[in-house]
Amino acid sequence: MGKFVYDQSVKVTFDDRVLAHLMVVIGAKLRRGEAFHFTWREDLSVGGGRTTVWVHPGVSIVYKFSGSRQPALNRAWIDALAMTANSPSGLYVVSEPAENELDELPESAISIVP
Repeated sequence: MGKFVYDQSVKVTFDDRVLAHLMVVIGAKLRRGEAFHFTWREDLSVGGGRTTVWVHPGVSIVYKFSGSRQPALNRAWIDALAMTANSPSGLYVVSEPAENELDELPESAISIVP
């Protein structure tokens, strides 16, 4: 399990594979100078609920992976995550689609509200 550390104070654990995909999407948005919300569900061990942060180019973000190998990336999942990041509700983790699944589904099937 890897860690997403936002502004040195907010820390959340994600599977390394999820974290690798989030890193690609967040990096692409920040390279373009785009700010956005990022929401995730908290584990019950920390009280449950949701946390949302406002991600912008001036904030410190650390991606700490537990494994030494880079997970294989699924382009369809990157595209699905990017769709959420570009929506009014902002980035949130959606289930990983099959490599070709994104082309077969309507956008409404991918845009799940967190």
